[in-house]
Amino acid sequence: MTITRRHLAGLASATAAAAALPLRARAAEFTYKLGFNLPETHPMTVRAREAAARILEQSSGRLQVNVFPNSQLGGDTDMLSQVRSGGLELFGAPSLTLSTLVPASAIPSVGFAFRSYDQVWAAMDGDLGATIRGAIAKAGLVPMPRIWDNGFRQITSAEKPVLAPSDLGGFKIRVPVTALLTSLFKALGAAPASITFNELYSALQTRIVDGQENPLALIETGKLYEVQKRCTLSNHCWSGYWIVANRRAFGALPEALRDVLAASFDQSAADERADLVKLEEALQTSLAKQGLRFDRVDPAPFHDALQAAGFYGQWKKTFGEEAWGVLERYTGQLA
Repeated sequence: MTITRRHLAGLASATAAAAALPLRARAAEFTYKLGFNLPETHPMTVRAREAAARILEQSSGRLQVNVFPNSQLGGDTDMLSQVRSGGLELFGAPSLTLSTLVPASAIPSVGFAFRSYDQVWAAMDGDLGATIRGAIAKAGLVPMPRIWDNGFRQITSAEKPVLAPSDLGGFKIRVPVTALLTSLFKALGAAPASITFNELYSALQTRIVDGQENPLALIETGKLYEVQKRCTLSNHCWSGYWIVANRRAFGALPEALRDVLAASFDQSAADERADLVKLEEALQTSLAKQGLRFDRVDPAPFHDALQAAGFYGQWKKTFGEEAWGVLERYTGQLA
């Protein structure tokens, strides 16, 4: 099955209908908000709404989760602050944004580390994911057990193709507000600029930056193909979304409702992972029809350039020997 925007819209409509069950006519004992930055049509939004409907049903109407995508509750840094203070009960935190509070959450996004989804899920559902969840818990938040997929990230540009590390020399590229990707592109000779996603289209349109890097799903849902013409399939890093809860809000739920919440989000995370793989398989075709030209590159020269620049050695020291050792258990030696 190929997942299209029309299919996702249908899923969203079905989920909204499911959420309008008679249970909603009764006041919920607990009403929580879930905020994140992705657009309405993204698979995570669709599956999060589906999870919310399931939680309402399986809790017999006691727990209602209202979903606020598209940065309706503020930017990522705002929502992270809100979930820490209790103003927001649940936050779909991009792993790279979360790294401003929990540095270990960025370790799966080390440049050119993972080569396939098999490696990603073995690590994130295994010891590396457990290491990161432990670090999140120490920071005062409660992570759901399973991370959601944001996909492998690709580089786009308005005109200039990026085929080798030398093509990034002086290239003004937007990156999320995170030290890891800023460091990665500086090591490759680019000029990274930290800009939030909801300001990205305008920054590309006005040529504040020459290009950006994101998974194909966000390139499509953010309509970035309208202001970018080349896409390098670099797979330069993978990133995901952790659903994290405010500790007090999560602890206020009876154990049975905590189990319902975690299990439902985990089920929808697995569904969203499968959705994104199917969607990205179709996106190259649809984005090409929108005028985006794709270029494939050999990752080895980029990895070698990062190694020569001391990128891996720097981040090995930052993350620590133990966490880095867990990463290399799945990726092979990097530094």
